[in-house]
Amino acid sequence: MKQNNENTNAFLIHISAFAGFIFPFGNIITPLIAWQTLKERSNFLDEQGKEAVNFNISYTLYVLILTFFIGTFYLGNLFRDFTSYNHLDINFSSNDLFGFIGFGSIAGVIYLIGMALVIIASLKAKEGENYKYPFTIKFIK
Repeated sequence: MKQNNENTNAFLIHISAFAGFIFPFGNIITPLIAWQTLKERSNFLDEQGKEAVNFNISYTLYVLILTFFIGTFYLGNLFRDFTSYNHLDINFSSNDLFGFIGFGSIAGVIYLIGMALVIIASLKAKEGENYKYPFTIKFIK
């Protein structure tokens, strides 16, 4: 396979993670389909496809765990003052709001970091470099 075509295909495998903006779990499904289609063509495409799929699965797992903690925190604060009389006292004090905004800010930063890593990996793959995402669990070896 020509080197330029190989680099372009690796770029497309990585950048296809943005399909997650179009449909749920598109950030995993689209790179997985692209990798399965192109992995036979070269070792470089196989390695980059595995790396992209592993990162997107790991990233989704991290976001789901963070969402669970934020949801637990939010529901805990919402029902904290629930008494035996089934009286729900919704209390949006500044401490609760600050904590919720703090967790939301952490989620936003993680979201932006994930987007930046996909862009960096795409550009490195376009240059022919074998990019390794940080904090990636190797689901596919």
